[in-house]
Amino acid sequence: MKTAFIGTYPPRECGIGTFTNDLYNAMRTNPSSHTIDDDSYIIAISDHNKTYDYGDEVKFTIRQEHQRDYLNAADFINISGADVCVLQHEFGIFGGEDGAHILPLLQRLNIPVIVTLHTVLKTPSFGQKSVMQRICNIARKVVVMSHKAVDFLTTIYDLGEAKIELIEHGVPDIQFDQKKIKKEFNLEDKKLLLTFGLLGRSKGIETVIKALPKAIEDHPEVLYIVLGKTHPNVVRESGEEYRHYLRSLVSELNLENHVIFVNEYVNQQELFKYLSACDIYITPYINEAQITSGTLTYAAGAGAAILSTPYWHAAELLAEGKGKLFDFRDSDGLSVILENLLNNPQELKKLRKQAQEYGRNITWPKIGEKYVETAKEISVGKYYKKSITEKDRFNPQILPPFSLSHIKQLSDNTGILQHSKFGVPNLKEGYCLDDNARGLLMATMAYNQKKDELAKYLSPIYLSYMHYMQNDDGTFRNFLSFDRRFLDEVGSEDSFGRAAWALGYLLGNTNSNAYYKTAEMMFYQASQNFEKLQSIRGIANTMVGISHYLKSRPSDETMLNILRNLTNRLVQHYEENSATDWQWFEPLLAYDNGMLPLAMLHAAEIFGEDRIRKVALESLDFLTKNTLTNDYLSVIGNKNWYHKGGERSVFAQQPVDAMAMTLMYYQAFRLTQNKEYLEKLFTSFMWFLGKNEINASLYDFETKGCYDGFDQEGVNQNLGAESSLAYLISHLVTLQAFEKYEKH
Repeated sequence: MKTAFIGTYPPRECGIGTFTNDLYNAMRTNPSSHTIDDDSYIIAISDHNKTYDYGDEVKFTIRQEHQRDYLNAADFINISGADVCVLQHEFGIFGGEDGAHILPLLQRLNIPVIVTLHTVLKTPSFGQKSVMQRICNIARKVVVMSHKAVDFLTTIYDLGEAKIELIEHGVPDIQFDQKKIKKEFNLEDKKLLLTFGLLGRSKGIETVIKALPKAIEDHPEVLYIVLGKTHPNVVRESGEEYRHYLRSLVSELNLENHVIFVNEYVNQQELFKYLSACDIYITPYINEAQITSGTLTYAAGAGAAILSTPYWHAAELLAEGKGKLFDFRDSDGLSVILENLLNNPQELKKLRKQAQEYGRNITWPKIGEKYVETAKEISVGKYYKKSITEKDRFNPQILPPFSLSHIKQLSDNTGILQHSKFGVPNLKEGYCLDDNARGLLMATMAYNQKKDELAKYLSPIYLSYMHYMQNDDGTFRNFLSFDRRFLDEVGSEDSFGRAAWALGYLLGNTNSNAYYKTAEMMFYQASQNFEKLQSIRGIANTMVGISHYLKSRPSDETMLNILRNLTNRLVQHYEENSATDWQWFEPLLAYDNGMLPLAMLHAAEIFGEDRIRKVALESLDFLTKNTLTNDYLSVIGNKNWYHKGGERSVFAQQPVDAMAMTLMYYQAFRLTQNKEYLEKLFTSFMWFLGKNEINASLYDFETKGCYDGFDQEGVNQNLGAESSLAYLISHLVTLQAFEKYEKH
């Protein structure tokens, strides 16, 4: 069985890297694993653009913050012939918000995945919980190293216990004679206390140092060794500040002859010499939130007498006499325990024996065998990735509650502001016609569907803005500063088309006479420009607006003729640019692509002509083929778009494109009554909630807004009007789709 291992890896100085290396060797060389072969390999995670001199077993390197590396790694694994993937997960080693960069890699894999969780948080943020749940949902087996972790996964992360495997942290099968090692270290006359691991404030080393003065009063032979370098992340953020603090504390307490700092990252052979030489091993962590500790497990595996604060893993591992616990930051309590043990050699010997017996059961060969059996279990037979079930597709309960709270924050008496800095409205960028037109569309939909009073209040604000921006010739300005200065004379044809769409939708879907009269006046004034449009997206948006308008005035021959002329122009664009392998209106897929088939679908509904219907459905199918695969939507990235004969751009993806897809599929269902379009609609909507290229939710559950898309660096954390309105319009269309689906 060929296995792909993903994690940090030596020579990167990282506990997860050591674990990955040990597990890789344990699974490959396990006597019972006749199916594990030498072709297994490592995908190594490198940090902060550092390069490492990896061994030959590392076949691919992922730069932590480079999203494209993760996607390429997935492709590499899929074509490598690997049968199973084993991932080491720890917050902080993967890029993206809360480590979300690993999600698209896992999503793309065609083989089953085992995930080992080195941290399971009791109080995760929304993002941390979401990322963890998605990782666990993709995995066939989730391995944890303590019962506490099992409890957290089932009660906090809602993971079924059947998927969870408890396999303890392995330890090297290395043994040394204590007397010989003490002699080698020239420590024969010392009572050696030891703590090892990467240093940082959370380690609580000062608790031990403060406990030493009382202990050495009766036992001057006590020597405390702190073994390990400062954690690289700590060094980056605050240098060696913590180590300097500890040294100052040692000096202040006159302990220079009793404390030694060994500032090295030692190999396993050297580490086990220290562990074998020590009389008492101490882990003085300062809080309980440590679900797994490799250092603690190593100490037990080496048969050390262990003292520890009662963090989760220690409280569980040291139960039944395998060690002793003292309270967090309790130097006095630790002093008492040290004195008792140093005065009681038999008690010390008993603790060592208990730990030694436990350690014999968790050596890497035995742990490797358990992983091998787990890998065999999940790889029996052909593996099929779980697809979205019909229940998952059409369950409105999975949608967040509909809320206009962020839209309210972005809106004032003038209109809706274009942008925000993170979740705060950005007054410097002012207003635009595009977003106020979308705002009017959304508010009209929200009031019709949900009788939302806030939507009713916002509608005239957005309509008033559009009225203010309309020129005498029916065209529109687009941009307005926060102090209400016009910033252009005539806006883009795209913004004009969106205004026509919003006005037409209002005319076809309002019961308010006042709103209708205002919109009607503006719509007719704008209509003198409809056939002057050159932009195909301006044309498409306008066609959608006219189609909605015709619901209230189906016999308006003037508008029917304008719609037919605009439709013919889109058909002409299609016929001039389409080919056997390119059924599209222009020689590239750019932005807002779904609007073009959407406009044709509306025209097909009104005119009922096969020629229009054919163009509508062919272009829809072509767009589907290029964006909707693998059970998720991947809209064309606007970085380079997708030019005919070229390579499609994956990044950056934006919410308006996903919105256009939901609208397109809903209209396709209205035209054809084909239920599959509703399924595609829901898949498109789920782009907002994490079913996307990077498996990251664009919806912000705190503000109720929507992030401004994502690129290869991750999610754009701003929550502008365009993206938030695109989400809300898509949400409302999806609710309509649920109703239609239930009836069919």
